[in-house]
Amino acid sequence: MNAEKTPPRGAGNRRNERLALMALAGMALVWGYNWVVMKQVLAYVGPFDFSALRTLFGAVALMLVLKVLRRPMRIRAWPRVVLLGVLQTGVFSALIQIALLQGGAGKTSILVYTMPFWVIPLAWAAFGERIRGLQWLALALAAAGLLLILEPWNHHAGIVSEVLAVASGLCWALATLVAKWIKRDHPMDALPLTAWQMLFGALALCVAAWVIPERPIEPVPYFYGALAYNAILATALAWYLWLFALQHLSAGMAGLSSLGVPVVGVLSGWLELGEVPGGLELAGMILIGVALAVISLRSLGGRK
Repeated sequence: MNAEKTPPRGAGNRRNERLALMALAGMALVWGYNWVVMKQVLAYVGPFDFSALRTLFGAVALMLVLKVLRRPMRIRAWPRVVLLGVLQTGVFSALIQIALLQGGAGKTSILVYTMPFWVIPLAWAAFGERIRGLQWLALALAAAGLLLILEPWNHHAGIVSEVLAVASGLCWALATLVAKWIKRDHPMDALPLTAWQMLFGALALCVAAWVIPERPIEPVPYFYGALAYNAILATALAWYLWLFALQHLSAGMAGLSSLGVPVVGVLSGWLELGEVPGGLELAGMILIGVALAVISLRSLGGRK
């Protein structure tokens, strides 16, 4: 019965993995440059106010997309979605903006992306996602790269900023596991899930911005441009790309592949803010790039 039209077994999974890797590449470019945007906009707005505004507008933008596309907005597992929103959109966004008050854009992006080193053992414990073959090599290369960039053997200024950046990575790792938990028990489309979790996180941030006093907003053109970039691209689009990738890749693989974001962040901070990395930081970036190539080639090969 039209057997010739039946796609090869596993072809759909391989196609989804390729699309997921393309989504991660787009996310890396948007999020990578956004570290510069988020750093510079703090000259005109407080961290809680900006976090609340960018996520709220991002959630509204996604809701409008759902309406225009006539996609269903109903979702299940509301307590889990609320938890995902508070962790992934609320706490994660606030910690990043506070860390950027004193920390450099490139360095903060690197510290936030300690996330894979949290998510891999957590995913192993929670879902049994064991690391095999080339994944071990990619993990070792990425760990060596981050070690060279962080230089833990040296004493750094701004320890509070660094701790907050690492804490945001841990928060993101926990949110990643919650997203996988939702997918396992209540499969749902990534677009409405992204919109609703973002709305819940934005509401939590609005409460925080209302309670915590901050400097008045300066309505300069850069503030509005940064808000538009964050709401439409870095918040709505990029989080959708992340959740889409997470639905078709393991938590560990998605976490390692997303290490391209801090590489773009460091390069953007270097070129635009003059945050020149030293020799060890450059060596670390190269190692991370090699790790990304290893993990991407393994995924494109269709191996699990």
